[in-house]
Amino acid sequence: MTDTVDAVIDVEDVTKRYGRVLALDGVTMTVPRGSIFGFLGPNGAGKTTLIRILMGFIRMTSGRATVLGHDAWTDGVRARERIGYLVTADGLYPDLSGYDQLDYAARISGRPPVWRDRILDALELDDVALRRTLGTYSKGMRQKLALTAAAQHRPELLILDEPTDGLDPLIQRSFEELLHHFRDEGTTVFMSSHDLGEVERTCDRVAVVRAGAIIAVGEMDALKERYSQRVEVMFEHGIPDGIDEVAGVTVVHRDGQVVEMNLEHDINPLLAFLAGHPVKRMEVRPPELQEVFMSFYERRNGLTNANGRRS
Repeated sequence: MTDTVDAVIDVEDVTKRYGRVLALDGVTMTVPRGSIFGFLGPNGAGKTTLIRILMGFIRMTSGRATVLGHDAWTDGVRARERIGYLVTADGLYPDLSGYDQLDYAARISGRPPVWRDRILDALELDDVALRRTLGTYSKGMRQKLALTAAAQHRPELLILDEPTDGLDPLIQRSFEELLHHFRDEGTTVFMSSHDLGEVERTCDRVAVVRAGAIIAVGEMDALKERYSQRVEVMFEHGIPDGIDEVAGVTVVHRDGQVVEMNLEHDINPLLAFLAGHPVKRMEVRPPELQEVFMSFYERRNGLTNANGRRS
């Protein structure tokens, strides 16, 4: 296990089997304090299984996991005293009012709901709605209430499984902004998602999981830097000869005066080439997480994951 004071979550070689089904395959990763960490993968990749292990709800088959310095299985009660956990919306009590549900969650946490009002305001859940019973709530309203219940007591660690499921886009952006404020105020956020845009907008670091195994982990910008940029150039007098031979450039499309290229990390050889040719327009676009993510899932030969296993 990594001996890191600032590691809020520390997972080493965690495996989980359900009979012959391998749900997690040797997962190893560290979530640093004061970060928003995204656990990214499609449905069925093992994201919820790992979260349940971290919460002490299920026992891993092998490996070790600590949360806030406590063993997730043998000392999970002490860890959960410092955690905010997103309960699934259908796990709320339909006969309670919104206020009653939030008060109940606050009593369980043992801490005052100091963030309640700011979360309700950001999620646009008003007094009229909170006086109604949850049985009258829409899916989105139940999700808003569950998010408030998870974070209202200012937890040291906030664990969120698909947090924006059911939220409309404007409320989703408002919640993402709220997560950044929580991080800046000292809360570490660990969130699973299959929404690439959400992870790109929100997270500082990300682990990509496929079929129960981590295939990449690192800072968002560092992962993007491993992949080429897309460059589009419009020339004044047509595409010059020799552009295919520029170091780091792969031409992917030509159309009259316009050429589209994939560019490896160093842009200087391309700039030196362009200096000798009249250019009308140039656009450099960094890789998006969508491209990085799909590259992990589409590569079949020679790919090894973060644990050194062939994927």
